[in-house]
Amino acid sequence: MARSPARNSARKAASAPPLPNWPRPDEPERFVASRDQLLEMYRQMVLIRRFEERAGQLYGMGQIGGFCHLYIGQEAVVVGLQAELIKGDSIITGYRDHGHMLACGISSKAVMAELTGRAAGISGGKGGSMHMFSVEHGFFGGHGIVAAQVPLGAGLGFAHKYKNDGHIAVTYFGDGAANQGQVYESFNMAELWKLPVIFVIENNQYAMGTSVNRASSEDQLYRRGESFRVPGLQVDGMDVLAVRGAAKLAVEWVRGGNGPLLLEMKTYRYRGHSMSDPAKYRSRDEVQAMREKSDPIEGLKKLIFDEGHADEAALKAIDRDVRDEVAEAADFALEAPEPALSELHTDVLLGTY
Repeated sequence: MARSPARNSARKAASAPPLPNWPRPDEPERFVASRDQLLEMYRQMVLIRRFEERAGQLYGMGQIGGFCHLYIGQEAVVVGLQAELIKGDSIITGYRDHGHMLACGISSKAVMAELTGRAAGISGGKGGSMHMFSVEHGFFGGHGIVAAQVPLGAGLGFAHKYKNDGHIAVTYFGDGAANQGQVYESFNMAELWKLPVIFVIENNQYAMGTSVNRASSEDQLYRRGESFRVPGLQVDGMDVLAVRGAAKLAVEWVRGGNGPLLLEMKTYRYRGHSMSDPAKYRSRDEVQAMREKSDPIEGLKKLIFDEGHADEAALKAIDRDVRDEVAEAADFALEAPEPALSELHTDVLLGTY
């Protein structure tokens, strides 16, 4: 006996995936920047790029010890995101942290001196590449344990909510860290308590040497918060204006009391996982293709030229200023004194118990 059209419609409706029944923001729009904003974002991205290149050189010379994870290729993420933050907001990330600190406004001298282990470094020369910190600038680390910063970032959000200070926490982690269990405990708590946290997955396509497609059964990482009712957005992390547009929307959403939001930034690192990684798990052609088609600095430079905001001479002047700043920072980091031996036991415990 044939089923009625009404029954067939009911069956189809029952088998269709349910629509989310919780609020979520609209899709972000690409940021429309003024001339001054475009030139400042260009300067910041070039600063991070040149700083990291110089850090790589110093590491190769043996002037930087331990591990050193470079941010080359990912500059648009921090520059676009942190342009929408205000003083008093909190930032926390993993061990690929130099760019985040520079985008916080921390001086290149203080960051480079920390890399070389000098007393003038932002953490007194005792944190090194992976463990820098600055309460003054709202930067709460540099963390070496994969995904350890995610519950700490939720805690920063809790502190802002508890104090009712109107500020938010931005918590960065990578595609590899996105598979760690504490990430999902943090999502759950953040949504239950409507914490003002933006969770940012910097999906640079490789967790150390493993492609995200091989490591993650759900490789559309912006969906990872759905089971906790944390809405997610996927963003072109190689386009600084796309990032800034998403940041503007995310900051308004989270600061407005709507709880946490997840941003997946589709980006790409040009270098290996760390300076000791030869990156043999991908071809040179793949990296070169990304550089030619999606480089964030070259993309912004083209837009600046196309819209007539500046000529080549103006951008070359910015490039020269940045190169001079980085060269000065490197010289400072090599000439500054190391911490005194008496500092060996300081900064271990806080206060008395």
